[in-house]
Amino acid sequence: MADSDTQSSLDDSKLALLLSFFDEAIALLEQAPEFAKPGKLGRVFDTARRVLLHPQGCAALEHRAVVLESSGVFLGSDWAHPESLIPALTPHTLASSDANTLVIEALSELRLLAVARGQYQHATISSDQAHHFLTQVLASNLSYLFSTASEAERETQGKLAELPRNLLKYLAVSVGYEHVIDLLINEIWRILQQRPIQVNPVKHMVTQIALCQANPEIDLGTSGQGADRLVSSLFGPTQACREDPGITIYQERLDFMDSAALQSEAAGFARAMHDTGLASAYHAILVRHLLRQGEHLLPEAMGLSSTGRDCMLCYQELVLALIDKGIHADTPQAIYGLALMLERGILYQPPVAPALWRQLRLPLSSWSRERLVAAFGSSVDPEAVLLEGVLCILGQPLGVGQGNNPTCQSARALSMWAYNDPDYLLQMVTWAARDDEIIIHFEGEPISSRESLGGVAVTLPIDLDPVSLLVVPHLDRIYAEMGRRCIGREGDPHRWVNPEFHGWWSGRGFCLNVDVPTGNLVDLDDFLRHFYAVYHPYHNGNQPLIHPQPAGIAVTDSAARFIGWHAITILRVNLDQKEQMRVYFYNPNNDSGQNWGDGVTVSTAGHGERFGEASLPFAQFLSRLYIYHYDPLEHGEPASITRQELDEVIGYIERSWGVGRMPAA
Repeated sequence: MADSDTQSSLDDSKLALLLSFFDEAIALLEQAPEFAKPGKLGRVFDTARRVLLHPQGCAALEHRAVVLESSGVFLGSDWAHPESLIPALTPHTLASSDANTLVIEALSELRLLAVARGQYQHATISSDQAHHFLTQVLASNLSYLFSTASEAERETQGKLAELPRNLLKYLAVSVGYEHVIDLLINEIWRILQQRPIQVNPVKHMVTQIALCQANPEIDLGTSGQGADRLVSSLFGPTQACREDPGITIYQERLDFMDSAALQSEAAGFARAMHDTGLASAYHAILVRHLLRQGEHLLPEAMGLSSTGRDCMLCYQELVLALIDKGIHADTPQAIYGLALMLERGILYQPPVAPALWRQLRLPLSSWSRERLVAAFGSSVDPEAVLLEGVLCILGQPLGVGQGNNPTCQSARALSMWAYNDPDYLLQMVTWAARDDEIIIHFEGEPISSRESLGGVAVTLPIDLDPVSLLVVPHLDRIYAEMGRRCIGREGDPHRWVNPEFHGWWSGRGFCLNVDVPTGNLVDLDDFLRHFYAVYHPYHNGNQPLIHPQPAGIAVTDSAARFIGWHAITILRVNLDQKEQMRVYFYNPNNDSGQNWGDGVTVSTAGHGERFGEASLPFAQFLSRLYIYHYDPLEHGEPASITRQELDEVIGYIERSWGVGRMPAA
């Protein structure tokens, strides 16, 4: 006991000494002028690294979260904006052999833990958002919690290999170790309810769960209930691949199956895919097998209804060509995209089938090929990767995400075209992938993406689906150029840019409730009354929304504090199953389920939402709206809106982003 106490005392003394060095380094950083701060960071990172390797080091640095940020540790780096960080990228930074990258990632997550526990009220991220982020970080790095450093890690990271383990174990204990797996499973299902196109982060999390389940040294206790459906959807959806035998063995089993067994396999895969939105590599092997020996079972393997089956029969040659070119073990999501595209019936639109034939033979530019290989690897041809992306975006137009990029306008445009004008989307893909140039006209004048100065994004986005990866850089530059051509005009440039950028169906009528120079709210009553009159069925003659409309919202966090402006699409306004009028909309930010504070919680399921839709009660949605378009020839009945309806919306505004913006009484 005495030896143990002595060792503990020595450890405490060592930590105290390390912390004194660290505090001194932080003080020097804080006192340095901004231009000199980079020169002081080396000492901070070096002492922080040694503290983090101590068993109690993480707790000590968490308590210093406020001074860490105020001193300028994160200044000028990606970590300076925690609201924009992506949990799925943390496996790369935590595996880095660069000590400074690893340390700044650890410091950032300890800062977020302090925010999540209410010890630090951050200006740009709420405690709920911080807790959610840390849960996803743990989900994406489960292997660190349940395994020792591998030989590869020790070789590349040396002693640093223990740092991410210390960090993640501390985070897991703080967030709630016993809930990590359960939270992960709930998080996966919540994301899958929205049916995103980009499912690689989800697949990574499911893989981590499968590894934990298979590890005899890991006791999950009562955690992990309900994980089987997720794991089996990727690694064993049917009886013939239940034990995850590998693609080669599964192909051998298929070669000896009779028609009844193949039909059973097809039905099993279809159930699993439509249940989760995830397609297994085994599913792709089956579909390619049926292409050669069992073509009549392909509709069964894709889970098609009578609508999808009829569409496939009418365009059988095209569908078979799409399967042959686009569906491989490395591109299984193409099955889900193709199935949903057939269910939409868009092949019956005359231009779509010829445009898809063109896509099948499309020669890619060298730049496009390099971009696709850089993002998705070379295990399958770039043409097949792009075709998978095309099928997914046509089948899941509301599954497009902007990634960690300020390109919500471009993501919204892609979604809107896939939803409303698919042949135009295919034209955009052709121009971008083949010609490295897109030309869109603005008020009669052509704008070339090749000649435009630059876009909103300062770097080329990489964390996107294949279509967005190629098209968004062009759209971003064109959108920015349209904005530049509106400089000097009174009001908000979206009045002119949105209809020209998104399509003729965007209403030429335009309402804005913010004075652009000051940011103050103006004409609020008229803004709200007019939105009711043109969008609410009880005030517009029960006219459903015909075309999706671009709109802009003031995003707030869970404390109802203003975060920024954001582009969305209004899709429809309907009563939900509880007879509550709701606005259903598309949000390109990758995850539509958000808490915007003051009881305004965006729903993605359970209130009549279709896959990819978000929704809010009408008044709550309107309380976060600052821009919308409408048909100026359809007026509705503004006089029928009551004062009570307006005051409800104004109350939400006054308690959130309207603070400091409301007009004087």
